[in-house]
Amino acid sequence: MAMNALAATNRNFRHAARILGLDSKLEKSLLIPFREIKVECTIPKDDGTLVSYVGFRVQHDNSRGPMKGGIRYHPEVDPDEVNALAQLMTWKTAVADIPYGGAKGGIGCTPKDLSKSELERLTRVFTQKIHDLIGVNMDVPAPDMGTNAQTMAWILDEYSKFHGYSPAIVTGKPIDLGGSLGREAATGRGVVYATEALLAEHGKSIKDLTFVIQGFGNVGSWAARLIHERGGKVVAVSDITGAVKNPNGIDIQSLLNHKEATGSLNNFDGGDAMDPNELLIEDCDVLIPCALGGVLNRENAGKVRAKFIIEAANHPTDPEADEILSKKGVIVLPDIYANSGGVTVSYFEWVQNIQGFMWDEEKVNKELHRYMTRAFGNIKNMCQTHNCNLRMGAFTLGVNRVARATVLRGWEA
Repeated sequence: MAMNALAATNRNFRHAARILGLDSKLEKSLLIPFREIKVECTIPKDDGTLVSYVGFRVQHDNSRGPMKGGIRYHPEVDPDEVNALAQLMTWKTAVADIPYGGAKGGIGCTPKDLSKSELERLTRVFTQKIHDLIGVNMDVPAPDMGTNAQTMAWILDEYSKFHGYSPAIVTGKPIDLGGSLGREAATGRGVVYATEALLAEHGKSIKDLTFVIQGFGNVGSWAARLIHERGGKVVAVSDITGAVKNPNGIDIQSLLNHKEATGSLNNFDGGDAMDPNELLIEDCDVLIPCALGGVLNRENAGKVRAKFIIEAANHPTDPEADEILSKKGVIVLPDIYANSGGVTVSYFEWVQNIQGFMWDEEKVNKELHRYMTRAFGNIKNMCQTHNCNLRMGAFTLGVNRVARATVLRGWEA
């Protein structure tokens, strides 16, 4: 999967660079990361023995602002994948038109094998090693796989020992330490705003359509809840535990209660169990993959019955599937735009911290709506200018913004 995401990102970038007619020196300099950091983090385990982990951070581009990206705690930390994800953040922040560049990082460890106090020590040692290479105006980390608001709280505390109280050093913090209201729902809410913008372009609205949602974690469950609230009919949902369908529409709140109570989607009385592998080809108007990458491929793309696909997951559609869907006339709203609600509200969190002035949730959601809607209009303009699909519209928009900033600053070779 890693090489797949890397290959796709590089391919999309090169295609966008060709469409934009960037010169080859500039194209090359845009791909090379600004800085790659690798540090050894040694901590005493609870039993007193010492153990070492490798921590790293890839800082891809800072032409448009401080670098931004997640920190993951995961045993297989592949440098190529991290590079691809850092690069992707550069284009994603540019598409959203927020003043950041891309970064990504983490620690090669298995969080579930570490106690809470071991995780805390590890996070603090990692922060000590990189504290002078991150900063409110340099690089602002966020949670990712295997990390959460608590991890961010530890980073904030450790960083503040060196630099004084700096809530804006990380986003995705607990509300009590300067986290933003609306952050938890932000990616799912952004997916819904993006869907509304796309549907409006086709004279449709959520309330008249049927939806299938793959993945019922943070993003999928919020998207489902908000679609249901707007009168959209969610006809099938799946996650790692199973899948459920109801052609008359699932009552999302009951399903959330059921999952909360039982830990799974199975035996839900508001719908019928179905084969999770059939979910992506279930009859619906809008398909929203919110789980893993590469789920739409040459095996199943031809059988997809949705008219619209909203990429809430990262890289759910592989390049072969893209071709097949395009020939079928299925419209794919790309991940680089569709799931950017999370990083957009992270930006709002940072802005609130810098101003020392917090917003109410209504303001956060209103601003998110403004950003998502505006970005969609900008993508459509690129599609018209360059006669390309939405994925290339988004990539040309992002790459062009970064290229222009780079040239204006006088960095190009």
